[in-house]
Amino acid sequence: MTIENLISTVAVASAEEIRMGESASLRFEGYRYGSEISFFLVTNQPGQGPDLHRHPYTETWTVLEGEATIRVGDETIVATAGTTAVSPADTWHGFKNTGTGTLRLMGIHASDHIIQEWQDEDEA
Repeated sequence: MTIENLISTVAVASAEEIRMGESASLRFEGYRYGSEISFFLVTNQPGQGPDLHRHPYTETWTVLEGEATIRVGDETIVATAGTTAVSPADTWHGFKNTGTGTLRLMGIHASDHIIQEWQDEDEA
């Protein structure tokens, strides 16, 4: 079966369609494709990563390449390729690339929409 035949029955999101601006990172929201999950496929350079934020659902990360320092609530872990970590719903969390090379990380959201509240917005 060719990709053209699958398109009529399978929703397909090309990387260019879900790319975040000019970055290498991707943002997939499931509701657009009939999926019950959403995800970020992050490609970050050293020092990059999101500040503290939270979601009304769990988020699960899997580090594909590199090193990330992940903060979840009061806990901090250093995660390398193959490590999976989970943030509970409504818990402040964030991560930074603390390695010397590229970080590739999949952040899976247990929601068909990405709903995000930034901590610095909460303090304003």
